[in-house]
Amino acid sequence: MKRCLCLYLLALQCWAGSAFAADALQKNKNESNSVKVETLMKTTQSWDGVDYGPYPTGRPEISILKIEIPPNTTLPWHTHPMPNAAYVVRGSLTVETQSGQKLMLSEGDALPETVGTVHRGTSGSQAVELIVFYAGVKGQSLNGPGH
Repeated sequence: MKRCLCLYLLALQCWAGSAFAADALQKNKNESNSVKVETLMKTTQSWDGVDYGPYPTGRPEISILKIEIPPNTTLPWHTHPMPNAAYVVRGSLTVETQSGQKLMLSEGDALPETVGTVHRGTSGSQAVELIVFYAGVKGQSLNGPGH
């Protein structure tokens, strides 16, 4: 009788353990297949604290650029006529305005770019890869010369 009871308890424990393990595996599987959303940036201001004005008028045109900057490279001074944002895929970048404000960025950082403000970027000791989203209008240039 004791032996029968022990076998019954052992079988019950194995069944409960396998049911628990199956439930944990299914939960883990569901989590790995779920959609994940992470807001990288949401702002009404550029990185230097200036409020964005209204969007340009005209037919909207969205541009997404992949920009690769070699190591130890300083871009020319330039401006942007429309709101845009950059995401640093790899590397590090120092962005500065002509007035001297600076911001250091590294992999995984998002940057709300300036509009109409003269600025430039300088890469670090490794190449920088950026994905930049521009919200302009059809036919509008993405950047202009620095002054």
